[in-house]
Amino acid sequence: MVKPYLWVSPCLEISLFPGHAVITRHNQGYTVRQCLLKDPTITMAMTVAELITGFEAWAPPAWQEKWDNCGWQIEPGICSEPAGVLVCLTPTLAVLEEAIALKQQGNPVNVIFAHHPLIFSPLKSVQMGDPVAEMVLVAIRNGIGVYSAHTNFDQVANGTADVLGQKLHLQDSTPVVPTQPEVGYGRVGNLSEPLLLGDLLIQIQTALSPPALLYSPEASLQQPVQRVAVLGGSGASYIEDVAKTGAQVYLTSDCKFHQFQAARDRGLILVDAGHYATERPACEKLATIFQTQGVDWVRLSDRDEDFRQFFPAVVS
Repeated sequence: MVKPYLWVSPCLEISLFPGHAVITRHNQGYTVRQCLLKDPTITMAMTVAELITGFEAWAPPAWQEKWDNCGWQIEPGICSEPAGVLVCLTPTLAVLEEAIALKQQGNPVNVIFAHHPLIFSPLKSVQMGDPVAEMVLVAIRNGIGVYSAHTNFDQVANGTADVLGQKLHLQDSTPVVPTQPEVGYGRVGNLSEPLLLGDLLIQIQTALSPPALLYSPEASLQQPVQRVAVLGGSGASYIEDVAKTGAQVYLTSDCKFHQFQAARDRGLILVDAGHYATERPACEKLATIFQTQGVDWVRLSDRDEDFRQFFPAVVS
């Protein structure tokens, strides 16, 4: 027996025990969302359907960009089963093999919950030899679903941008480009006190552990900075928007040569820490959120990978 409970955006002011109502305070008052969560007095595990219903109340797939493909990528008839979740950034064959191995070891994993979609373009055929098609075949054969939360998850509290701002301890952060009240792309806020740019770069390196950091030309490492904008993943297209916020530094990834030039021309210090390093922290946070919301088995993938390597290798 499962009954309706309350799910809210996990930027929690008040958080009770897993499965209980949670209340979020914001400038307009208090927000709660209703979905199916496990009644804490009942021992039945949260099902896959309940997990997805709760998540989509917080980060609705309708908020995704037109080109995106959020939601179920593979659903092999598991919605009524107790949820066992492996969280990852990118759903690859290596992550699927990890899920299968965990399942064979007796762990109840049946969902790979990924940030990046597996399928961007409609499949015209499903044949061995095609990486995506192979994942579809192998996942269905092993009863493992793949669900993706991409641009909808980018926008919400405790989503990719919000968690990146938390890693830098930004204060009074707000969306760079609002899409809903208190929801949107990127975050901009202030450091608790001014830092030298060089010290901020060290803080970023320590918090995210990227292989390397790229930053704008002519930026002095000795200059003090305090107002910082962040956007996990590919965020160079938001340079104009960030410049309007008064940010001195913009942390993102996947920046091209002339985008560094464009940022410099606008007096903005652009810092590229890499796609993986700027988005993986949100996956870790999401796994923790699932645990606190009552999912019985959750793990962060050990097989997620950064697809870029540097030579010579950076030794920490």
